[in-house]
Amino acid sequence: MNIHEYQAKELLSKYNVTVPKGTVINQLDEATSAAWSIETEIAVVKAQIHAGGRGKAGGVKLAKTIDEVNYYANEILGKTLVTHQTGPEGKKVRTLLIEEGCNISKEFYLAFTLDREASRITLVASEDGGTDIEEIADKSPDKIFKEVIDPLTGLTDFQARSICFNINIPDSLVIDTVALMKNLYKCYVENDCTLVEINPLVITEDQKVMALDAKLNFDANALYRNKDILQYRDLYEEDPKEVEASKHGLSYISLDGNIGCMVNGAGLAMATMDIIKLYGGEPANFLDVGGGASEEKVTNAFNIILSDNRVKGIFVNIFGGIMKCDIIAKGIVEAAKKVNLNVPLVVRFEGTNVDIGREILDNSNLNIVTAETMGEGAKRIVELIK
Repeated sequence: MNIHEYQAKELLSKYNVTVPKGTVINQLDEATSAAWSIETEIAVVKAQIHAGGRGKAGGVKLAKTIDEVNYYANEILGKTLVTHQTGPEGKKVRTLLIEEGCNISKEFYLAFTLDREASRITLVASEDGGTDIEEIADKSPDKIFKEVIDPLTGLTDFQARSICFNINIPDSLVIDTVALMKNLYKCYVENDCTLVEINPLVITEDQKVMALDAKLNFDANALYRNKDILQYRDLYEEDPKEVEASKHGLSYISLDGNIGCMVNGAGLAMATMDIIKLYGGEPANFLDVGGGASEEKVTNAFNIILSDNRVKGIFVNIFGGIMKCDIIAKGIVEAAKKVNLNVPLVVRFEGTNVDIGREILDNSNLNIVTAETMGEGAKRIVELIK
């Protein structure tokens, strides 16, 4: 789960990480009062969307007067911002962060993320802050430094100091920077983050270490024990179909193709998408209905798939283990009737009572094609939509 910059800074403040003072607005008439709260000579007007590259897209502006704050707020709020991370459709700006500017002496990059190869949280840092870490890695990989963290000891002072020395933190600020790193690590662990990124981490002219920007991502599977983080969820920033799926306990991710997929099990779902592409098709989604695919769940899954107007056909690929194939078949038949299915549907079953399940589908008088193998099913749905 992603959150906005202003929410990330609110959370980091609880961990004694210094961030600029700011005010969040959702209406244009709030801009003036927000500007009056700024105690520095420059105010920064920032679009709040779940995407990077806002500055390059015109979503971050420096204002020297209250009139300029109002002008930029009017220019950005309510507009669709297109960045390299939003795609061509962009994202509508519904919230602005108006915060105090600062005199920057030096910018750095700092992040805690999960290194999946090492299966450890890793501290990543660079002296070149303010730019994309991918760009730094591509052009100057020698400027990126890492410390892999042992979960038993956590981030040690030695590791934090080593990073400080490698990225040339001034000696007088090493103690403060080490403390900041350890606070960031604590935030990461206690909130089940998958990413805590500060870009840039700045040293101000009055020698303070400050998180000028912040990006925090969270493990959605751990939100049950971090329910306070759920208050930061912005449904406007998520795909409506994915939001609807989460209400019914379905794992759904929207893709760009035209073949809807309904599968039980994440591994099988990935294999299903791969084999559709092998036969020249393009999956429209990842959808895992889970092990207990009830009639209600199957109906909801069909509704969500068909709400995507790009879907020209559906491939159901089910392994009947916990749930028997005949029970799933009955659910598919009833669901197809309820949603008034009007696109080709190919169903491949395997597992307990598979023959009974296929017989139920064949005798349903519905336009359902059955397949014995995953390859046969994928090939058939690709042919049907063509």
